[in-house]
Parts: sequence; C-alpha cells; structure tokens
Amino acid sequence: MEIKAVKFRKDGFYTQPFAFGGEDGMEKFDKTIRYRGSLQNYLIDTGDEVILVDTGLPAGTPEEVPDENSILYTGKDISSYMEALANLGYKPEQVTKILLTHKHSDHSGELKSFPNAQIFVNEEEINADELQGISNLVPVSFTDGPYYNFPESQKIVEGIYLIKAKGHTNGNSLVIVENDGLFYMLHGDITYVDEALYENKLSVVYDDLAAARETLDRVREFVRNHSTVYCGTHTPQGYENLEAKRVMDLENPAPTVLAEVDFTEQKASGKYVCSICGYVYDPAEHDGVAFEDLPDDWRCPRCKKPKDKFNKA
Repeated sequence: MEIKAVKFRKDGFYTQPFAFGGEDGMEKFDKTIRYRGSLQNYLIDTGDEVILVDTGLPAGTPEEVPDENSILYTGKDISSYMEALANLGYKPEQVTKILLTHKHSDHSGELKSFPNAQIFVNEEEINADELQGISNLVPVSFTDGPYYNFPESQKIVEGIYLIKAKGHTNGNSLVIVENDGLFYMLHGDITYVDEALYENKLSVVYDDLAAARETLDRVREFVRNHSTVYCGTHTPQGYENLEAKRVMDLENPAPTVLAEVDFTEQKASGKYVCSICGYVYDPAEHDGVAFEDLPDDWRCPRCKKPKDKFNKA
C-alpha cells in the first residue's frame, strides 16, 4: 500500500490568531506569527484500488492576493488538482473510491471529475450545496462501531477507516490508514497547522465548537497512544510527515518553521475568495457591487463566514 500527497498549492500561511483562536479569541494571539500553508489532498494506492481522500479546489479557482492584514492565504497554484493527480501518474478512471472529509470546496472541488468512483460522505453532508448534482455519492452512517477511542467508524476496505469527527463542519470526518505498523491520519481541517495539535488549540472555523473540542481531544488521545503519522491538508507539514513517516510526539514537537511572506503588490481582479469554503465573490454577478461596499455584517452565501475570511483574488 502506498499513500501519496496530491499537491496543488504552496507558499501560503495561517496566522496564529486564525489557527489558535477558536476558544480563547483571536485577540489573544500574535497576528505577525504566520505558519506555513499549502494545499494538498491524499491518494491511497492499495495495489487493487486507487482511493482518494478529498479532491482539491475546482479548476479555475483564482489565486488570492494577500496583504499584511490577511489572516490566512491558501497559497500559489502549483497546478490544478486534476493536473497534480496526472503528475502522480493516475487517471480519473483508475479511481474506485473517494473518501470525503467534508463539504468545503478545497476538499470537494473536483468530485464531478470522477463519475465512476464511489464517493463516501458522512450522511449529514449529503444535502450540502457543494455536493448537489453528484449522483455517485454513498451516504455513510458509521455502522461499524468504535475505532479505538473514536465512537463511530466505517470500514472502507481492509486497513482503511472513515471516522466520524464532527466539529469543523457538522458532517466532518477523518481517515485512518493502517500500514506497516503505523497509523496514518489523513484529515481536512482538524487543525490547519501541526502547531495547533501540539498546543491543543482550535482554529476559528467550526460549525460546532463543543464537537470540535471533543474531536481534537480524541485525536490527541489517539496520537498519544498510537504511532500516528499526522497528514493535514493545509500545511506542508502534512506531506513532510508522510514522506518522513514522522510519528507525532505531543511532548516533543517538531521545530516550527515560519512562513516566508512576500507582500509585493499584485494586481487584484476585484474578485474575492472565501478562504474557508472557496466561494468566489464576483462583482459582475452582483450588480457591480464591489466587495468593499458590502455591509460589515455580510456573510458568505455558502458557509456563512464573515467578510474577514475573504481574500482579494
């Protein structure tokens, strides 16, 4: 069995208030501390099947144009998700299953490119806007009982489990792969950066704060008691851990390498991108109303997050 990272954005960042401020408040943390960011999803090649964990941003999603006030930046395009998959040597028709961690479009963006794959998704997210018009969804009700300290799981194939992990969204899930004596935890947004796992901090993005806290507690308990390689979506630490087979040790954190950020002015298009769900605000589709002129209490039509979660594109 092989696990590979499908890398499609690099050189992003997540500020400490964004990555740590979910419970204590963003004001308690230093906005000048920017942890490294990226975007990648994962592929599991069992030898018999090719299984994806999430499917990247939709093709054509514009890059953001960050400035010193941006609380996060998803990074520069390496390629589209589908190009990144091809660069690993895989074709869409080879993919037999897709395990969706949650609905947001940086995880679900190319699901429609895999019409022949079974797409396993927490049944609580089946009706999400991002998943409409997709006929090959398989709703998961987690009927296989506990997986160690996680109360609800679904065995997908031998050694691969989808785990209910509510909090970031109400239908959030994570994936655990057992291989060669290690547990590979492939997740979406349990944390955005590994520092948050070490420091036991929640990000500011969640549908259910109490559930997000419970999930993070369970993740930390699992990591403490099992040899776990922690593979996130939003930080290069995810694929670095994978490539090094680095087992997380909560008492001995890996050294932090902060983001190197160049705020050289780039030309903005007038569009804005929600950094949480990927929704693109285009003034041309809203009677010419500039994003800056929207009321302060305006929220993303898709994920309902406030204006400060949007970046220029």
